[in-house]
Amino acid sequence: MTVKKIIINLNTAPDAKGLTALNELNSFFNDRDFNVDLNDNRLTVNLRAIDLKKFSLIKKTVQEYCGKENAQMLNQIEDSINAIKSYGIKNGKRIYVDYNKERKVKNRVVKEGRRGKYYYAQQHKYIDKNSKIPDKFNDQIICGDSLNELQKLPDNCIDLVFTSPPYNFGLEYEGSDDDHNWDAYFKKLFLILDECIRVLKYGGRLIINVQPLFSDYIPSHHLISQHCIKRNLIWKGEILWEKNNYNCKYTAWGSWKSPSSPYLKYTWEFIEIFCKGKLKKTGEKDNIDISADEFKEWVVAKWSIAPERRMKKYDHPAMFPETLAERVLKLFSYK
Repeated sequence: MTVKKIIINLNTAPDAKGLTALNELNSFFNDRDFNVDLNDNRLTVNLRAIDLKKFSLIKKTVQEYCGKENAQMLNQIEDSINAIKSYGIKNGKRIYVDYNKERKVKNRVVKEGRRGKYYYAQQHKYIDKNSKIPDKFNDQIICGDSLNELQKLPDNCIDLVFTSPPYNFGLEYEGSDDDHNWDAYFKKLFLILDECIRVLKYGGRLIINVQPLFSDYIPSHHLISQHCIKRNLIWKGEILWEKNNYNCKYTAWGSWKSPSSPYLKYTWEFIEIFCKGKLKKTGEKDNIDISADEFKEWVVAKWSIAPERRMKKYDHPAMFPETLAERVLKLFSYK
């Protein structure tokens, strides 16, 4: 029988009252679920399942007559059980062995096939044939209208697109406004995204950083995701970019102290990740530049990165930090 064993080394072996206390404790529980063995001054707790509320009540009763030292021994047993943070709960008991056995999906691969992964993208018409980017565009910073410049590129030539479109908040960009009618805003944005999708290689990634305009109740991240799914891209995931910007509109409460219409506060933005044609991106092993520690940290889809503070220096109202771009490039593309 599989049990979880806890070893407790005592300073001294229990006296007669201590032995009685352990026997009393064991007698209240099913031996299969819980029992304590003593070998000199070493306790072994054999644990499968236990009702900790019941244990605490029994412990207090036994402690009344077992003496101070033995009472401390019982406390050590309880503390060692409470220190275990991985368990299931069933019928009021904490389950420490095979607690996730019932939750495992049998024949998982077969069931995934039956359900159909990314069913919405299965009928895509993307061609698994990539183009070489023209030399004149290679390693260049191109300034211009996104739609016009993207139209100059051939199909299937870009490995990764990372973009953060204007949020339509009303920020002042040189040569354009940021407070369009929403229909006009999304019409122009979707034209640009369609060009991004066109130039993206088969297996390439389209990654979009966006923050909804909560005051207008426009879920931009959902509407953009809906558009990409309609274009048969595969939704790979979503990252929360936690900016820790706790000064955001803390004077706007909506309905103060009322459920009528409270104004929710957000300190994060969204990063939506899509793939074109297939989930897996192929590349040379030598071109992987992400470290093991970076990988383990960054696959947790909540990134705490401070916002860019040098916007005045670079005369741009909505820059994202280089750290954000570095993470996206390393995690989702090859060199």
